[in-house]
Amino acid sequence: MTSADFLKNINNHLWVVNEDPVDLQFNHSGYLFLASEKSAHIMEENYRTQRHAGAKVALLSPSQLKERFPWINTDGVALASLGLENEGWFDPWSLLNAFRRKAMSMGVYQCFGEVTGFRCSSNVAEIADGDFVDVKRIKYVNVQMPNSLEYQPVESAVVVNAAGANSGKIATMLGIGLGPKESISGIPFPVEPRKRFVYVVHCPDGPGLDTPFLIDYSGVYCRREGLGGNYLTGMSPEETEEPDISNLDVDDKFFQEKVWHHLANRIPAFEQLKVSSAWAGFYDYNTFDQNGIVGLHPLVPNMYFATGFSGHGLQQSPAVGLAVAELILDGGYKTVNLNAFDLKRIFLREPILESNIV
Repeated sequence: MTSADFLKNINNHLWVVNEDPVDLQFNHSGYLFLASEKSAHIMEENYRTQRHAGAKVALLSPSQLKERFPWINTDGVALASLGLENEGWFDPWSLLNAFRRKAMSMGVYQCFGEVTGFRCSSNVAEIADGDFVDVKRIKYVNVQMPNSLEYQPVESAVVVNAAGANSGKIATMLGIGLGPKESISGIPFPVEPRKRFVYVVHCPDGPGLDTPFLIDYSGVYCRREGLGGNYLTGMSPEETEEPDISNLDVDDKFFQEKVWHHLANRIPAFEQLKVSSAWAGFYDYNTFDQNGIVGLHPLVPNMYFATGFSGHGLQQSPAVGLAVAELILDGGYKTVNLNAFDLKRIFLREPILESNIV
């Protein structure tokens, strides 16, 4: 909700003098989740949580769903949840460029390079009877610049690890997870790349302008893309069928064998669709509980983490960025309390699990 308010008032935050206003192309069509009989009770619990937090959502019976969206096949649907405001989609590059442009207008220097290592000071600390750990403080970040044969040491008082799918790799460079398995230093940082496919399909007779972002209980999602009968669709694979992350090649068979059947079953018009393009990208997948990890690591007290959002990072980024800034500058949260997403839940083995999400 904090992020939605930020996006709706984007030019109050990110407009730059003498530049064009920011246009995120924010489409407020909402999210429509479908639940089977087996998962309807979870949707009802989520609905109560959302309403308690002030979110505007509504539950729809199958008949109400069919009346509102006649193009949906309601077979197998026991309940639906529709977001009435603050939900939809926007242009991600416009938001990223707006953040970058505003930051640079305020004096931030942008450079591009690959982190190859760290220079740290080190102290041994006792955290329990007879349990000693190596606590590191980052002094320099080694950065390999493009077309350079040597790395450049960048002096750093504070480091924010917002490296997305590569954030776990960076944590390993600091020795996180490489200690004895029975020690806190042996608990790995649980973020890794997971490849996901997005398919653009064309269907002239598909759902119209009132189409929300549809998430079927099969895991297939779909939303309208522009006004020309194009739609984005995809789904996450089973854990045992995760695709190879050594490249960003698209698996066309995945659409044919996994996505299309569920998509056409829920929206019969899509039996006549045609795939026009597709791409692949990486999620910063949190293998522990698929939720974001925000805060300091106890073994590296000047590295803040903001990662592991498992596909939800961009939409949560305005709130998370504000929260991390408050952690750094004020030593605690002032606006949005994100203590639930602290790293300590990983060490305590207390996951925050959600259901009925995409």
